[in-house]
Amino acid sequence: MRSFFTRHQPVQSSAQSMLASLGGLLTIGLVGGLSHYAHVPMLIAPFGASCVLLFSVPGSPLSQPANVVGGHGVATLVGLVLRLALPNEWWAAALAVGLAIGLMAALRVTHPPAGADPLVVFAADPDFGFLVLPVLSGALALVAVATVFHKASGTPYPARRS
Repeated sequence: MRSFFTRHQPVQSSAQSMLASLGGLLTIGLVGGLSHYAHVPMLIAPFGASCVLLFSVPGSPLSQPANVVGGHGVATLVGLVLRLALPNEWWAAALAVGLAIGLMAALRVTHPPAGADPLVVFAADPDFGFLVLPVLSGALALVAVATVFHKASGTPYPARRS
């Protein structure tokens, strides 16, 4: 029972925690500001969770650019296709999430926040343009800001192939 309550995440320094916080704030702020001033939607709720990975654990395989962009793209596409083919019911949304998880795993682009993308699709019922704006353009913007932020802070990102 103790393993349920044990924190397995390594201890981070206060500086690392503050950098993660600042990275998320700046990234969502910049992408949100761009979205606002360009009058182009570029933010969806799962991007907040993407920032947690991008800035708290930038070395994780789940935080790498291919996973962020590919995961959001694959999961949203699954949601859009199934929303077109199936009724807007809870079981169809559940099927979309399950298929998105399986496809991300098979393609090696797993990004946990993208698991919420099919739910966003079923809730908002957008057209296929949603894949480009806000999903792919927003995910690319997140990765671009994270890359610049980590370079400036001296944090290695993206991970280098060994």
